[in-house]
Amino acid sequence: MEIKQTAFAGSWYPGTAGACETAILKYLTEGQGRLTGDFAGGIVPHAGWHFSGSIACRVIASLLPGDTIATADNIAADAVDTILLFGAHMHRQSEPFIMTQGLIETPFGNIEVDGELVDKICAGISIRKRSPKKFPDENTLELQYPFIKYFFPRAKIVVCGVAPSTFAGIIGSMAVDEAAKLGRHVRVIGSTDMTHYGPDFGFTPAGVGKKAVEWVAENDQSAIAVMKEMDTAGVIAQQDHRNMCCPGAVVATLAACKKKGAVKGIELDYATSFERSGQESFVGYAGLVYAIS
Repeated sequence: MEIKQTAFAGSWYPGTAGACETAILKYLTEGQGRLTGDFAGGIVPHAGWHFSGSIACRVIASLLPGDTIATADNIAADAVDTILLFGAHMHRQSEPFIMTQGLIETPFGNIEVDGELVDKICAGISIRKRSPKKFPDENTLELQYPFIKYFFPRAKIVVCGVAPSTFAGIIGSMAVDEAAKLGRHVRVIGSTDMTHYGPDFGFTPAGVGKKAVEWVAENDQSAIAVMKEMDTAGVIAQQDHRNMCCPGAVVATLAACKKKGAVKGIELDYATSFERSGQESFVGYAGLVYAIS
């Protein structure tokens, strides 16, 4: 099978299984740890693990069935057949794309693309098909692969880039419908960072320093509010606030989670890279999960 090779291993996240596991076990002790409950999916950030890996890790771990932590050494995660992963930095006019088949490389081993489910999704909508070797190197997606392989070692994956439009919701909803027809039990993950603030991003409405950090937290909370409410139209409207870099991924995830029966979002954690770097240019990160009941 054709393999999508890593582009960010060893730089944005550790390049070996041992180093990845050490980081993961540390992340699971931070903040609230993972949440337990019946969750359809979640929203994760995608900066380097040093900055946002803890939040992403704990969101993805929270999607495990029940209250058991699963690794490659047990079968607790086998109730999940496929992970639906949405991401990519895209404009409203961008064409959505999907990996058609093959394997995705991670330090923990390869993840198999659920080619049968991808075929069903592509049969119903217009979406660009890309093989692993022609698939873009997207940190929004790759930064999640090791977490997915670690917590869901035998699950397959569907990886899709979605633009910030109402069509994103159609993609998310259809993916869940087609999965159900195939008898797949899925979890949904959407990848986005929040406000990109500072001189490096050409965005300094509150100047610099403490006031800027407070302004970013408030700006991000307006986006988190609509994500918690599962308001897809509200997510699209938030683009004017520049507080989500991948709103299309969020819309697809919300629609997919709604289709699975999710009724509310729960904020797991929030942070910014300022806490780590202290620099004038920094980024916000949020983690949410979507509860079915």
